[in-house]
Amino acid sequence: MTTTAGDAGRLLAISDLHIGYPENRALVEELHPEHEDDWLLVAGDVSENVADIRWTLKTLASRFAKVVWVPGNHELWTHPSDPVTLRGVERYEHVVALCRDLGVVTPEDPYPVWEGAGGPVVVVPLFLLYDYSFLPAGCATKAAGLEYAHGTGVVCNDEYLLHPDPYPTREAWCRARVELTERRLAELPPDLPVVFVNHYPLDRHPTDVLWYPEFAMWCGTTLTADWHRRYPVAAMVYGHLHIPRTTWHEGVRFEEVSVGYPREWKKRDRPPGRPRVILPAPVSGAAKGAGR
Repeated sequence: MTTTAGDAGRLLAISDLHIGYPENRALVEELHPEHEDDWLLVAGDVSENVADIRWTLKTLASRFAKVVWVPGNHELWTHPSDPVTLRGVERYEHVVALCRDLGVVTPEDPYPVWEGAGGPVVVVPLFLLYDYSFLPAGCATKAAGLEYAHGTGVVCNDEYLLHPDPYPTREAWCRARVELTERRLAELPPDLPVVFVNHYPLDRHPTDVLWYPEFAMWCGTTLTADWHRRYPVAAMVYGHLHIPRTTWHEGVRFEEVSVGYPREWKKRDRPPGRPRVILPAPVSGAAKGAGR
């Protein structure tokens, strides 16, 4: 672990910047910290284009005291519009190397410790993927779930663009990542709280409000369903769902921090592109059991 932070900053989080949209790129151009000691957690889906990922993280790293990034599914896509044609693990490692060149923390680096307001807390960036275990009602297997999803027409583009090479399947890659991460978590001090940062929710409950429930198959894994009980969690930070809100589950705060697509954020009352404050914990969080 590394320990760095100022005394007056805040731990902030944002995700799903999708800067391929000009409106979203403009949001990044306007994104600045309020204090020189602010940290920014970026919970995936910056872009499917490596050049755009580099521009975004370089821009943010030049402004915030520390930037922590985790991959979303879009960063892992081998998209026909991107001249970088790497697949699977090689693509992920390519972006990790890019981040290290920029001084951005990744899931492969020592976990930093936030010593600012609300700390000390270990910030744990995660790369876990999903394993199709968030199955639609009435489906007992991945095959049945995919058949159902294809029947509804709601199928994630990951099926065509996110390659697990050299793993045989995405779920095999997911299991390997969970096992690796659990070994690292076992080495943490047991009395030091953690902020988990993952692209996908670590519990299924946030997917209960999806308009298309079958999309939950591409949203996480039941292997992490007890992590908010197993570890001393200060907050669970995630994105992917494009439903920014705070929920409380079994006494633990879950923060969905996505920006989403312009067609989505233009309908919201809240101004777009503003990071969510993770620490110090908002006073309004006392209303446990309610989402907002």
